[in-house]
Amino acid sequence: MTENSHVQRRKRGVILSPQGWQRLQLAEQQAAELNNAGKAYTLEQLGEQTGLSPNTITKVRRRRLAVDRQTLEFYFNALKLTLHPDDYISMDTDVVTGLQMKPIRGHLPLDSPIYVERPPIEPLAYEEILQPGALIRVKAPRQFGKTSLMVRILAAAQEKGLQGIVLNMQLADATVFQDLNRFLRWFCAVVTRSLQLPHRVDDHWHEVYGGNYNCTDYFENYLLPELDEPLVLALDEVDTIFDHPNIATDFFGMLRAWYEKSRYGNGSSLIWQRLRLIVVHSTEVYLPLNLNQSPFNVGLLLELPNFTSEQVQDLVQRYGIEAKDATPNLMDLLDGIPHLTHLALHHLNRRDITLEQLSQPEIAVNGIFSAHLRRRLSYLQHHPELLDALKQVMLAADPVELHPLQAFTLQSLGLIRLTNLKASPTCRLYRDYFTQVLPILL
Repeated sequence: MTENSHVQRRKRGVILSPQGWQRLQLAEQQAAELNNAGKAYTLEQLGEQTGLSPNTITKVRRRRLAVDRQTLEFYFNALKLTLHPDDYISMDTDVVTGLQMKPIRGHLPLDSPIYVERPPIEPLAYEEILQPGALIRVKAPRQFGKTSLMVRILAAAQEKGLQGIVLNMQLADATVFQDLNRFLRWFCAVVTRSLQLPHRVDDHWHEVYGGNYNCTDYFENYLLPELDEPLVLALDEVDTIFDHPNIATDFFGMLRAWYEKSRYGNGSSLIWQRLRLIVVHSTEVYLPLNLNQSPFNVGLLLELPNFTSEQVQDLVQRYGIEAKDATPNLMDLLDGIPHLTHLALHHLNRRDITLEQLSQPEIAVNGIFSAHLRRRLSYLQHHPELLDALKQVMLAADPVELHPLQAFTLQSLGLIRLTNLKASPTCRLYRDYFTQVLPILL
């Protein structure tokens, strides 16, 4: 076989990019509202409009198996869309396998074929971010896909012509958190640099007015008017600020004031409607914030759940795992925890482990999850009060009531789930591991 024929054999056509999928979803929703009494189209209805079979439409929408470019053109044209090159990704076996063979570190890029959507979260977010003065809160335990969702919301906004930047609060060093004024000046300076605008913080900072007023004035009378398009400001790792209540109370109160300013109906409202906020955090907000001064009880809250069994089954297929009992085994052990599910499928794909080995109790201590579990244990060992609280949960037959602060911290680590403030293990893997190691430590 020649090299050229080998390459041709490997070629598998195209799949929708995240941007293309977002455009298609939005167009379908708008068409359904106008022409189908607001009801989502069935596969049969879409087939009549596009000339494609229900099986082909399903293949396009799942974005797992490639189709030819003309198929996407038919689909897009039926919804009065023009197919652009960045609406699809050319896929071959090497590309898919290469992505799957790499363990996940950090958020999934926009072109990742293993990003799992959790309807109706994505469509809600893509629609909300286009609303004037929008505020979206993304909340979930660590490694649940918050940042992956955030970058997709930004991409959806940028596709509509909005400008977007991300500010990770972990970039602020300890000196920045020494006092509110210093933090807010840093905040303004970093946003300014991200927007590639001249630094003019000093021109808008007057000690007599206080930090919140100065920061607000800087955005209202300099940053936002300088931009040609609305700004989406995504604040990642906001939990970092929770550890500094002297700053958090005023800063979050300011964000709430900005949100309210966009709704006053006066002259400045038009300026503040140009700002859209995304706030990403892992824990419940345990700060004593006044309800009328908190940004955490307004806007759209998106809480990311565990994967469902259907979503795990979808991932099993994307990773090329053919065992019929893969999904029930993974759900039994991991209960759809996103990071751990991807980790297990990564190693099953590489054949580092079998499903039978995955089901053995010793997998918790000496297996593919050991590094993840040791990191969690190391954190807990630096917080002995959490170790004792977690032991109560792991050894109990029924959910346990914990001190709220301990419960929220353990929940942010993904170790427990809370139902009416009563805690239980999030999955069998954590129970198996911690029931083995905690009695030795305590």
